[in-house]
Amino acid sequence: MCRNIRVLHNFEPPATEDEVRAAAVQYVRKVSGSTRPSAANQEAFDAAVEAVAEATRVLLDSLVTTAAPRDREVEAAKAKERSAARFGPR
Repeated sequence: MCRNIRVLHNFEPPATEDEVRAAAVQYVRKVSGSTRPSAANQEAFDAAVEAVAEATRVLLDSLVTTAAPRDREVEAAKAKERSAARFGPR
């Protein structure tokens, strides 16, 4: 759907409120089709972001797994390797 929305489940340390909110903003931007809503739509946009963020928090708190938590630095290194393989070294 949107490449900027990252997996937030099963990380150590758990996802922060900022990460949850950033994912919610990206989702609402994608669904609404605009990165910046007009002044007339700002209230609806903000309400949608808060609703999606709350739903995300509830989801993350409800999920269970038997897998070991992932490390953010290791996952970032893997993503960097994939990017280098796809686009070449910078």
